[in-house]
Amino acid sequence: MALRCLPWRPEFTYPFLIRHFSTTPLYKKKGLILGAYEKHKDGGDGVILSASAKNYAISTKSKISDLLNIAGPNLKKGKSISFFGIDNDYSSVAVVGLGPEDAAYNDHEEIDEHKENVRTAIAAGIRKLRDVGVNTIDVDPCGDACAAAEGASLALFSYDDLKNPKNKKKTVNFSLYQNDNRTVEWANGLLMGEGQNLARKLMEMPSNILTPSQFAQIALETVPQSVEIKTRGKQWIVDQKMGAFLSVAKGSQEPPIFLEMSYNGTNSHDPPVVLVGKGITFDSGGISLKTPKGMDKMRGDMGGGACTLAALSTVASMSLPINVVGLIPLCENMPSGTATKPGDVVTAMNGKTIQVDNTDAEGRLILADALCYAHKFQPLLILDMATLTGAMMTALGSAAAGVFTNSSVMWHHLHQAGVRTGDRVWRMPLFDHFSRQMKNAHLADLNNMGKGNGMGGACTAAAFLREFVTARHWVHIDIAGVMENTTEVPYLGKGLTGRPTRTIVEFLSKLSKNPFPK
Repeated sequence: MALRCLPWRPEFTYPFLIRHFSTTPLYKKKGLILGAYEKHKDGGDGVILSASAKNYAISTKSKISDLLNIAGPNLKKGKSISFFGIDNDYSSVAVVGLGPEDAAYNDHEEIDEHKENVRTAIAAGIRKLRDVGVNTIDVDPCGDACAAAEGASLALFSYDDLKNPKNKKKTVNFSLYQNDNRTVEWANGLLMGEGQNLARKLMEMPSNILTPSQFAQIALETVPQSVEIKTRGKQWIVDQKMGAFLSVAKGSQEPPIFLEMSYNGTNSHDPPVVLVGKGITFDSGGISLKTPKGMDKMRGDMGGGACTLAALSTVASMSLPINVVGLIPLCENMPSGTATKPGDVVTAMNGKTIQVDNTDAEGRLILADALCYAHKFQPLLILDMATLTGAMMTALGSAAAGVFTNSSVMWHHLHQAGVRTGDRVWRMPLFDHFSRQMKNAHLADLNNMGKGNGMGGACTAAAFLREFVTARHWVHIDIAGVMENTTEVPYLGKGLTGRPTRTIVEFLSKLSKNPFPK
């Protein structure tokens, strides 16, 4: 909706305009976002202000409801209307549409619509005010301070570090509007949003800048001091007999790195949750070269690693009482005279041999060794994330990340986390049917492509990973479909997404407060 000033009405005399507009200095750039719900279907009550908006109207003697009714029809969900000069403290006031007042959990959509409406509305308002030059904004919590903080933080993200200063988005400072009893929720929302933004930044960084070694350096500089970081080099990887990981890295001049991060939030020997993230900082496909179209997006093929780093960093920033280990095998997948060739056989850390029929199915190879290594921590749960298959994009698009798991109890926790964050997950099958296809190899124990005639590619990839897991609780999340956003999630904007960082943090947060499943 375009920015609008107050429409002229006969009752609005010129003294009114002069009084209200001239008392606000032109140089003042402070704004306020307030929420409003949709009118009731019977139309009887007119516009319905949020609690904070009602308090604002009373304290300032502002007839904000009348102005909204005059300005136009019912304010729709996710839209905003801006008013200028109606307040001596704020040069601009944006009122955002929160949708129905009774929005709650939607069983069909598997989402908490109230939370999602708040994120979308606050994002619309904060972008609107930024676009008119407002650089300091107070934000109405709209009944959910955590969601409001997430919406504001995520909406303002842009990766323009490499641009001329005049082409960068303007910096905006925002804070919670007069609601001291929700500061903890607000602070947690900021940490959740900032965590996902860290993953987004890593995914957007060009691969000539974000090499495996630079990724490790960013981890050292970014994560809280409470996280112990170990950067393992090539010789360590060789000593661990991670032949599958090394087979992917050998075609690149960039040396591989195995990044290990540990956070002990319980100060005890409780078994940790081990997060494993695919860290391919650029994926050309290797000898099985990808087509040029869209190959630039393969700078984001380390999305699983980015989400792992971001989630662990956020958990540590929130001081959650849980032990978490993060493992990220980092390398490039490049074609060269030393690259793995289709038909080569490599040996994983657990001794299983793998016939590599397609070098572009490399993510499962580096994850295989990382999953084997994860068992040394005797974990409560192993959870891996990877932009693994185009088949997952075909299956679910950007609606949800695909989840494969041997643990229904962990699935329940993860699913509920996605409901709360709006970043949904959907369970996919982990049938033996797919495992049998991956074991149909002519030269080795396993084939990295399987013999399913190209069908069920996300499922066969998960079945391949299953061959390297003995833990009772294991979750594999294929995030290929949620890697990029165009218009699907309005508060994210266009670009690489950092999904599902917030869902993982929410999941770990709930696990930390409930008895661990045995």
